[in-house]
Amino acid sequence: MTTQTIRHPTLATVLWQSEGRWHAFFRAAALAVAGSVLIALSAKVSIPLQPVPITMQTFVVLVIGVAYGWRLGALTVLLYLAEGAVGLPVFAKGSGLGVLFGPTGGYLLGFVVAAAVCGYLAERGWDRRAHTTFAAMLIGNLIIYAFGLAQLGTVIGWDKPVLSLGMYPFLIGDLFKIILAMVVLPSVWKLLGK
Repeated sequence: MTTQTIRHPTLATVLWQSEGRWHAFFRAAALAVAGSVLIALSAKVSIPLQPVPITMQTFVVLVIGVAYGWRLGALTVLLYLAEGAVGLPVFAKGSGLGVLFGPTGGYLLGFVVAAAVCGYLAERGWDRRAHTTFAAMLIGNLIIYAFGLAQLGTVIGWDKPVLSLGMYPFLIGDLFKIILAMVVLPSVWKLLGK
């Protein structure tokens, strides 16, 4: 006998229910475009540190993953990266395909995996309670740091202070964003329950 993990609806599926295949496709496309715009706007809310600026992107990316679920969350971030790769000014710093191979590119690629993982966890109900929301967001942040620091060190050289440049300045801000998500997401579910 096997136990199957219960899949919970995401915020997006509860707030915007779809009937039929075409409606579901339209909903997914509209959410992906809206999500990619939100990520782009969050990139512009920044403190310009070198070589990695502090932005609200991690918060928005992880919340999109949670709200959309793993598939649509990852596709939304991929759409955002594609927009930036073709030259649209959506990244915090620069535009074009070169950004994905530069010092900040690992963080951007980590967004895809982090959104997918947070979405997967939300589909298992992790966004319903404060402590599991905190855990999901922490895991998402760790994924982003893993990808980001790996590429940052590779691009600028491991003889440089990679942690001081690519992680330490962001820890307090990321903790604030995790706490914000921990308060907001379970509260939204409580409101929906009423």
